[in-house]
Amino acid sequence: MSPPTLSPPTLSTPTLSTPTSRHVEGPLSNFVEKIVSESLTSQTTVAEKPDEQTVPQPTDVFAKAFNFSRADEAEAIGMHPYFKPIASQHGGTVTVNGRDMIITGSNDYLGLTQDARLKDASREALNDFGTSCTGSRFLTGTLTLHEALETRLASFFNQESALTFSAGFLGCLSVVSALAGRHDIMYFDRENHACLYDGARLSYGKLRKYDHGDLDDLERLLKKDVGKPGGRMIVTDGVFSMSGHVAPLDGIVELARQYGARVIVDDAHATGVLGANGRGTAEHFGLEDEIDLIVGTFSKSFASVGGFMAGARPVVNWVKHKARPFIFTAALPAMQMAAALKALEIIEDEPWHRHQLWRNVTRFKEGLEQLGFDTLGTQTQIIPVLVGPDELTMIFWKALWEEGIFTTPALPPAVPLSRSIIRTSINANHTEAQIDQLLETFESVGKNLGVIV
Repeated sequence: MSPPTLSPPTLSTPTLSTPTSRHVEGPLSNFVEKIVSESLTSQTTVAEKPDEQTVPQPTDVFAKAFNFSRADEAEAIGMHPYFKPIASQHGGTVTVNGRDMIITGSNDYLGLTQDARLKDASREALNDFGTSCTGSRFLTGTLTLHEALETRLASFFNQESALTFSAGFLGCLSVVSALAGRHDIMYFDRENHACLYDGARLSYGKLRKYDHGDLDDLERLLKKDVGKPGGRMIVTDGVFSMSGHVAPLDGIVELARQYGARVIVDDAHATGVLGANGRGTAEHFGLEDEIDLIVGTFSKSFASVGGFMAGARPVVNWVKHKARPFIFTAALPAMQMAAALKALEIIEDEPWHRHQLWRNVTRFKEGLEQLGFDTLGTQTQIIPVLVGPDELTMIFWKALWEEGIFTTPALPPAVPLSRSIIRTSINANHTEAQIDQLLETFESVGKNLGVIV
């Protein structure tokens, strides 16, 4: 079975009803309101210009850390949903505090993290190369495994060259910061991942943000900059990590060619998932020859850790010799390279993992929507469930947790005010029984809390 054909999404802001419930009083309400208030204040506050007659007083740079209490307050009332320690993992379940739970939210999309072949390959590399490279790729840290994986990646993506990084975050940081010069202009989807935004901040280029998936807004910005010096670079996630939306890559490419811009796609959540051969968003749209650079990670479908870029050899070589986050970071250990190499072999030779993933995605997504949940137009394995009010979302998460479902909430500023979600994702290892249990639990909790009727 092949993944379902996905039409390019229409991503203008939808008109959606927001679930309502009576206001929840008490410690939880106060805690959530504090989270939202402090988060939004930190995003929007502009420091006032000090009076010229006022002598600035020294402050303790650590004061904000000593005053940070949100996490401890959440722990105290049993409502801290993050940093939950997993003792073991078995397919679609994990063990937490001695209790088996169904996990939804993991990025192990093809279910390869427990594959015996990846473990064997990692053990063999450990025996041959030891536990660490103890040096950067630039100096003493380049192994034959790094170059072998880079050669295979370039071939897989039909590109001239590839380069691996010690983390996917570092890969995006390296690519964007090395390529955007002083007069260059970058155009970002507002929902791009944080690693891309941090790369932009590290660069000398100018950053423009267009509304999520809005090609008209992107063209408005491109038109505005016509005649200005420097190059143009449109950077987008292929699959967005919170909404599960697929970038309108066909329209982006058309605008890029019209206005002389390069296109970079972060395919962290699309590689191994989208496209007839799992090559990601560009393959899904039939645009592999039109994309200038692909960046991604090994921590999802590749069941390892690290990052990569693939593109024209001169561009890869430039990043290799100019990107400070690459040059000054210790090289990825051989074990992770070996695991990623084996995963790539499986992605190429065993498409049934991807087909099983899509069967599971269809079963869960359609089941949620039939129950009346709003999944915000997702088209992929990332399936957000809209709850709405922030405190209600926290209660929803806690109820799922008590019923043995491991998932996480997303609150402002990660999502708009009163549009909080439970972020779920499905992998190829989930069984039909587990998916049905997920649906039953979501239905029970949703009806009890008035999110669905």
